[in-house]
Amino acid sequence: MIFHGAARQSRVLKKILLAALFLCWSHLASAGYEIAHLEPAFWWAGMNSPKLQLLVHGEDIADLEPRVDYPGVVISNVHRVENDNYLFVDLELDQGVKPGKFPLKFIKEGELALSVSYELHERVTGSANRQGFGPQDVIYLITPDRFANGNPANDQVPALAEGVNRQDPNGRHGGDLQGILDHLDYIAEMGFTQLWLNPVRQNNQAKYSYHGYSITDFYQIDGRFGSNALYRTLSQEAQQRGIGLIMDMVLNHSGSSHWWMADLPTPDWINNGGEFTPTSHKREALHDPHGVAQDQETFSSGWFVPSMPDLNQRNAFLATYLIQNSVWWVEYAALSGIRVDTYSYSDKDFLTQWTQRLTSEYPNLNIVGEEWSMSPAIVSYWQRGKDTHDGYVSYLPSVMDFPLQNAVVSGLLQEESWDRGLTQIYDAIAADFIYADPYNLVVFPDNHDMERIYTRLGERDDLWRMAITYFLTTRGIPQIFYGTEILMTHPGSNSHGAIRADFPGGWVGDEINGFNGQGLSNSQATAQDFMRRLMNWRKTSSAIAKGKLTHFVPQHGIYVYFRHDGDEKVMVVLNKNDSAKTVDTGRFRSLLPSTAVGTDVITGHRHDLQQTLSIPTRTAMVLEISNH
Repeated sequence: MIFHGAARQSRVLKKILLAALFLCWSHLASAGYEIAHLEPAFWWAGMNSPKLQLLVHGEDIADLEPRVDYPGVVISNVHRVENDNYLFVDLELDQGVKPGKFPLKFIKEGELALSVSYELHERVTGSANRQGFGPQDVIYLITPDRFANGNPANDQVPALAEGVNRQDPNGRHGGDLQGILDHLDYIAEMGFTQLWLNPVRQNNQAKYSYHGYSITDFYQIDGRFGSNALYRTLSQEAQQRGIGLIMDMVLNHSGSSHWWMADLPTPDWINNGGEFTPTSHKREALHDPHGVAQDQETFSSGWFVPSMPDLNQRNAFLATYLIQNSVWWVEYAALSGIRVDTYSYSDKDFLTQWTQRLTSEYPNLNIVGEEWSMSPAIVSYWQRGKDTHDGYVSYLPSVMDFPLQNAVVSGLLQEESWDRGLTQIYDAIAADFIYADPYNLVVFPDNHDMERIYTRLGERDDLWRMAITYFLTTRGIPQIFYGTEILMTHPGSNSHGAIRADFPGGWVGDEINGFNGQGLSNSQATAQDFMRRLMNWRKTSSAIAKGKLTHFVPQHGIYVYFRHDGDEKVMVVLNKNDSAKTVDTGRFRSLLPSTAVGTDVITGHRHDLQQTLSIPTRTAMVLEISNH
């Protein structure tokens, strides 16, 4: 009896011990180290820069010491910051390092506490020498939420705050990447050769998330648009149709619901101590020789709105994060270019670093910055090659030509006089001596932040046609806002929701379909056909793609300019008068041979240009020049 009792007692003790060990193991597991964010999640072998900095985020992750054992990869430094939940790990990658996976180990007191797999991918052949967008292209600007709903299943995503409400002009309407994929043939047939999408990265904001400018995860496509893989598929499918993909990047701010806002790496990660302090929007303060540093700081470090915390790029870790993120997307998605939102609001020294790194990795990549100013002196300051008044050095290839956009709209709307009307367009082009490279400016009749051009011109078909002709034939790289080709308009409201209305035909049940022409008015169909013809002709013209521009002072409401490349010449004539006019072609003899004939690129009609040219009222005429 004693023996059997002891045995039973032993079995009970074993059970108690096992239970205690299980509880202890469970406690250790729950208190174990985990990585919440590791960014970038992967990289590539053979990049121009050998440096890679990993942001590692997890509870008390700074307790650990990272280790790597992979040929060609060494840890050169480990940075610990004020927040113990972060490590910044500097890797050095040999130029000969092989693509492959390797363990990234984290050690505590000599023991392995955590291990994750990291991978260096193989670069696509020719990646570094990719050709960016240029004057040979026409950019199609799309607000993805408002273009086409190709996958209604992603209209509601449980992990993301805002769902679809098409009745709300400022809500999400359900447009997505699949909708753009479904209509790539339409985009290509129209003659567009580049796609610029308003930001598509995650915007997990409670309201106004559709526009994309309050990013809450810089490495993830918003689930309501699709996925990272689908974004890359869009890029690949577009390339097969001769269309490049331009990413809209935001360097100045994040969204207030970005994951790091709940656990900032450093106290100075966000400007103004993380508290909303509005920007002055006075970009002139950066250039004012009589100004004070305080005004410069208010402009650069101020926030747009409370939902857009202003990023402090003077923080070296944040600066590196943003630079690497941009390189990552170019490489991952095979981008042909970048458009940078609110360019001048970011720290100017950071912008030098950012542009230098991008252009060193991709010498032929084009990048355009948004500097919304009507002053060519201020806009031109940021373009690469500019001899600046303060010695500032920029590597930004392109800027958006807001001064020209303003001049064209004003010039078409105002009465003709010695200093108004078409002469305003002439004057804007005459100021090109201010720019380092005027042929690499992005020109546009409108965009997602301003009145649509058809609305602005009073829904005048003749003025619209003159404007579109001008922007598609002047120097620079034209950008067209989606729906411009079918005269989308918003009379009575200038709200962003109205400006960024849904493209008709992008949703099941739409009675009008801009993609196949169903239900379009005669004016809309005519406008669409006109743009299709002009943009597809444009692809064939070396004078437009790489030629010089020469123009003549407007006279009597008529403006004439030429695009010319060697023997190829194109003559463009704008007649703003309410009646037909005849011009003496002898004035243009320096570019127009005495035996010249001009063939209208839209109608095919041939005009004898030996002595005169008759131009119908309110007409834009594009003529290919040849001899008899």
